[in-house]
Amino acid sequence: MTSVQPDVREYQQYIGGDWTPAEGGKTFEDRDPFTGDTVTLAPAGSRADAARAIAAAADAFPAWSATVPAERQRVFLKAADVLESRLEEVVDLLARETGATFGFGMFQMGFVPNLLRQAAALAYAPVGQIIPSDHPGTLAMGIRKPVGVVAAIAPWNAALILSARSIAAPLALGNTVVLKPSELSPVVGGLLWGEVFAEAGLPAGVLNVVTHAPGEAAPIGDELVENPAVRRINFTGSTETGRRLAEAAGRHLKRVVLELGGYNPMIVLADADLDYAVNASTFGAFLHQGQICMSTRRIVVERSIADEFTERLVEKTKGLKTGDPKEHDTVIGPLINEAALEMVKGRVEQAVADGAKVLTGGAAVGPCYQATLLTDVPPGSEFARHETFGPVASIEVVENADEAVARANATTYGLSAGIITTDRERGFALAQRIDSGIVHVNDQTVADEPQMPFGGVKDSGFGRFGGQAVIDEFTELRWVTMRGEGHPFPF
Repeated sequence: MTSVQPDVREYQQYIGGDWTPAEGGKTFEDRDPFTGDTVTLAPAGSRADAARAIAAAADAFPAWSATVPAERQRVFLKAADVLESRLEEVVDLLARETGATFGFGMFQMGFVPNLLRQAAALAYAPVGQIIPSDHPGTLAMGIRKPVGVVAAIAPWNAALILSARSIAAPLALGNTVVLKPSELSPVVGGLLWGEVFAEAGLPAGVLNVVTHAPGEAAPIGDELVENPAVRRINFTGSTETGRRLAEAAGRHLKRVVLELGGYNPMIVLADADLDYAVNASTFGAFLHQGQICMSTRRIVVERSIADEFTERLVEKTKGLKTGDPKEHDTVIGPLINEAALEMVKGRVEQAVADGAKVLTGGAAVGPCYQATLLTDVPPGSEFARHETFGPVASIEVVENADEAVARANATTYGLSAGIITTDRERGFALAQRIDSGIVHVNDQTVADEPQMPFGGVKDSGFGRFGGQAVIDEFTELRWVTMRGEGHPFPF
């Protein structure tokens, strides 16, 4: 039996503005993926807890949806300040709970306060329209209204960013939320937000957080899908899980926003600045151990520069420090758990058995996996067909830009892509031909801003988490008419 340190904090769920234990007082140990130490004791919630959270959100909705935009904006601006005041604590927690390196922790703490401040402006964003009517004396309007209770299901990999993204727009637009974080990041991806928004003055019940033990997500997910009070669901995670969620939600006629996996290509054209292309490839492939939906999975390079580019990229990759994420110069920290490590090992080993070559890396180091580059990966291999969530990328050599685009599109995924070239106009023209929700010309695939319409196509999901599109996702457009006087009826 594993012993728990006496100074380990025990958390409770956040429901209806109160901190409350899970049904039966059950907890589970939230562990550091690098050391295996217990980080916290988190509540092991149940379906009944989810139902209580939904009821609290439904009760809070009428008042919150009627709150004036200035008050919602004030809460979000305060929440951004509260989060920033806890920078060191949160960066440390990201390392201990999710294995995030110092650099990736700081990246998240730079991004999320800006996301909250962008969301503050959303309180004023939903606007209606006056619609011409063919009936004299009729004033016809399209009016935006919040949808009601939103279920937010957030993953562990970029726990702070993706949990914030899952709740920010729905709340700012006047909805109430039940957040279910991953069991691998129950605090920094969930319960932390109860603390931050409570301090910011968010009314009780507007945000609720329910956590669960490993392997116990299904009952809570079922309640979020089946409870009629929940009117929208947003989910970030694997394509397999997203497909099951969409099927279940469809039976209940609930709209979902899905941001799923990606097999993201980065095209390096012959005219590229090689130093820049190498740096971009390294960052895109290996930030947070490649455990990002937007991570560069395949690097497609024109043959005329392939040898020199590959040599430089291999050399840079070999120099990336692997180890403890709490050491500030570590680039490659641990994978999230042993199952993830075994999956990456298995995918690489199978690719090699199928004929791929390892250019560098290709081995586990404790709970970490070395930054790895492959080449000659057969198109039919498991590695070439499915997202491998780890610090592994393949290099593919093509004859020209047309072949590069064809290779980039030869996948069922369509989340993010990058094109590196010194000819911006040519890069933009090629970007129009790539089947992806996001394309960056002269940048790598892991690029994001809170106000942008983030999302994918094909097996990478549908719906958008940012920009003006988010208003369509989390409000209803209603048709309302007013007549100055009555009119005759045919019977």
